[in-house]
Amino acid sequence: MLDAIVWIFQNIALAYYNLFYALTHPQLWLAWIGGLDSPEAKQALMRFIYYGGSKEFFFAVFTLFLTYTAIGLWKNSLLWGAVRVLEGIANGVGRFFAWAGLLMVIQQIIIVFVQRIFVQADLTMGFGLGLDVTFTKDISWWAEGLKFYNAMVVALCVTYTFVQGGHVRVDLIYSAISYRARKMIDMLGSIFFMMPMAVVIWLYGWYFLWRHLVTPKPSASDTLERLLLKARALRWNVETISFSPNGFNAYFLFKVLLVAFAGLVFLQAIAFFYRSYLERKEGPESEGRYLDKDTLGEGEEIYEGTH
Repeated sequence: MLDAIVWIFQNIALAYYNLFYALTHPQLWLAWIGGLDSPEAKQALMRFIYYGGSKEFFFAVFTLFLTYTAIGLWKNSLLWGAVRVLEGIANGVGRFFAWAGLLMVIQQIIIVFVQRIFVQADLTMGFGLGLDVTFTKDISWWAEGLKFYNAMVVALCVTYTFVQGGHVRVDLIYSAISYRARKMIDMLGSIFFMMPMAVVIWLYGWYFLWRHLVTPKPSASDTLERLLLKARALRWNVETISFSPNGFNAYFLFKVLLVAFAGLVFLQAIAFFYRSYLERKEGPESEGRYLDKDTLGEGEEIYEGTH
């Protein structure tokens, strides 16, 4: 037990150094952005993959959270600022990608017309105005691609829905307890449920993503030294499989959404923890402060935040 505590504090202390070193030596982990045409670029990509799912990255984020929280407990305006920024990110991302639902409906209607009325086997979409850009795929490709729109709504609008109060909530004791007790439950829930769940999904999803983008395939059990050795044969190998002969073949995008989902949930957990703490400290009059909620208009309040 004592060894584990010492290990945690050692990693927290090293987090400042690791973060400073990474920020001052970006070429060590970002040189791959220009292409994998040199050994240094390949090693940089392997470092990026390794550190994205490493304990060093976890403790860097964890230490920043602890530091900001400690300062914010002294100056609460910083916590309110974080709440506004993080909830703004959730709302902005969610409101933008919610349009994927409309695109999904429009694309489904087009597929029905092309397949059933015009009896065509493929569908071409493009841009006019002299650009002469077209994109032709089999109808089954467009039909299976509808799942991607649905995945975008689920993964990228989850925190937006949380901020808007739109998730289904099973209430057994929550409404019967005091205001301060409810806020304490919210604080504990964000720390002990939302954050750990997001971290676990990130750690599994990160390597799950990269195993479908590059070869040799990286593993969560690989050390940095082993990954740097693998970098000699590193090349892009983006997953292009499909579940039907001419079906949607960009399933690696679902892995990207999984990682994005975990990141958004983690950020929202921080915002919810700060908001719950501040509302508990400042009392009921601060509940909902700076909360940017959508409205259906005057007279429709009863339907807001419901499914």
